Amino acid sequence: MKKILITGSNGLLGQKLAELLLPKQDVELLATSRGENKLAEVLPTLPFRSMDVTDPAQVDRVVRAFRPTHIIHTAAMTNVDQCETDREGALLLNRDAVQYLVDACEKYEVHLIHLSTDFIFDGENGPYDEEAVANPVNFYGETKLQAEEVVLKAKCKWAILRTVLVYGIAHAYGRSNIVLWVRDSLRAGKVIKVVTDQFRTPTLAEDLARGCWLAAEHDAEGIYNISGSELLTPYEMAMEVADFFALDKSLIDKADASTFSQPAKRPPRTGFSIRKAETQLGYRPHSFREGIRMVAEQAEK
Repeated sequence: MKKILITGSNGLLGQKLAELLLPKQDVELLATSRGENKLAEVLPTLPFRSMDVTDPAQVDRVVRAFRPTHIIHTAAMTNVDQCETDREGALLLNRDAVQYLVDACEKYEVHLIHLSTDFIFDGENGPYDEEAVANPVNFYGETKLQAEEVVLKAKCKWAILRTVLVYGIAHAYGRSNIVLWVRDSLRAGKVIKVVTDQFRTPTLAEDLARGCWLAAEHDAEGIYNISGSELLTPYEMAMEVADFFALDKSLIDKADASTFSQPAKRPPRTGFSIRKAETQLGYRPHSFREGIRMVAEQAEK
């Protein structure tokens, strides 16, 4: 029996994990997030406790009471530009909270599964494998790299799962994703500018949730890349979305990163080799086209 505690269960990945793990007979689950449970209506039987990962006393109390075998840590400040402008908040949530979780995991002998990002790399020579040397170009990447360094020193069992450009649909969740943004813009007849000089391996949220579960199921230790398998530019992604929904592709304009003035610099070419996760964990992601179809079906519900 695995006893799994999820942090950040109100977020996109947290919600997908709750949906995936709740029906499993061999899993006892506790969802945690700051504030109210956003899944109360859609998953009424989901065990939930409010927990702020930036409060070490609260973390210790919840972990001591539930005694999980595994914590899957999804809570983070993932808005890259917000991290650039609110550095104190980014360090608190992305680095310090990880230390508080590590402390609890060491104390109560819990296996920590920590989510990280392709943005720890400079994007000069992606796609990357697990051995690649990190060199972040923005503060978000810097905080996530510092978090990895905290986990690497941990005395508990741990796995770091790195991912790329996660997309999907979540309940009562404010942020859009590339699939719906392109679809809705083109349906409205809007011209959109999409970059051709950034490369990513976009990751369906359901696939990432499954990767997290496989890591817990296998008691995996070490670093694993969990992403999609196709290296695409946002422009190519947008064209695929337009194709899928049979929308007007002439509304999609090519742009490069210099077109946009954003507080945080983006690494040009990241993406991952996922061979290790495929061979060791049996991880198999959907194609981007299949991901578009799943998002489209969920959007209609």
